[in-house]
Amino acid sequence: MQLAYIQQLEEAIAQQKEEIIYHPLYRSITSIDDLKVFMEHHIFAVWDFMSLLKALQRSLTCVQIPWYPIGDANTRYLINEIVTGEESDIDHLGNRKSHYEMYLEAMEQCGADTTSITKLTQALKEGNSMQIALRIADAPEAAVDFVSDTFDIISHATPAIQSAVFTFSREDLIPDMFISIIKDLDSEFPESISIFKYYLERHIEVDGDHHGNLALEMTSTLCGDDPSVWQDAIQAVKRSLQSRIKLWDCALMKMKCQKDQSSKEISNPS
Repeated sequence: MQLAYIQQLEEAIAQQKEEIIYHPLYRSITSIDDLKVFMEHHIFAVWDFMSLLKALQRSLTCVQIPWYPIGDANTRYLINEIVTGEESDIDHLGNRKSHYEMYLEAMEQCGADTTSITKLTQALKEGNSMQIALRIADAPEAAVDFVSDTFDIISHATPAIQSAVFTFSREDLIPDMFISIIKDLDSEFPESISIFKYYLERHIEVDGDHHGNLALEMTSTLCGDDPSVWQDAIQAVKRSLQSRIKLWDCALMKMKCQKDQSSKEISNPS
């Protein structure tokens, strides 16, 4: 692996990763209603993560007919291995599901609103452009920006830059504190949180460890020894991390507004 370049990249993004890991959003999740707000924003990141992953698979392997080998066989293995785990993992009942489908089930279990993300995917299936589909979905403003940034990377960045964004800004960002909060909520409301708790544990087990190592190796191979490529990777990753911070800011603001409204209703009952 290109250890010196990886270290340079990690040092360059350390401050933004710290902002995400210690974001006040996590400590603000103290109820099921708070978790619903979080999930209604986070689902867009879960969904477009898969689109970024499939863009990499499309670039690094042959997904057309007639088939012929493309690129390096080891890189093909790395991306296909990640896709298999993300697109057809084992859910809490032992059934095959993508992590996105697991997340939707977790949202439904706790009563979070899936309307916006469902409208988005349906509008895209019907042939609408991404920007029109996002308007149809009435997605949160920060989610619109987040998805738009991801698809800009998908449309215009090289596989090396896509891989860097996938590896360094889309994995390994769930703090232990958040896991503890969800475990506490699950102990109080297991009928509402159990699927989400399973999703998080599975994400850490598969994505954070095994897939994280595979993605790191893939990025090292694709970026190679070209300093300019690694500099481009740093800028793209920082941009993606900043979009995640804005998404969390937006969710936190919605949480606070929701809590303020509840306090007013309690203080001034009709």
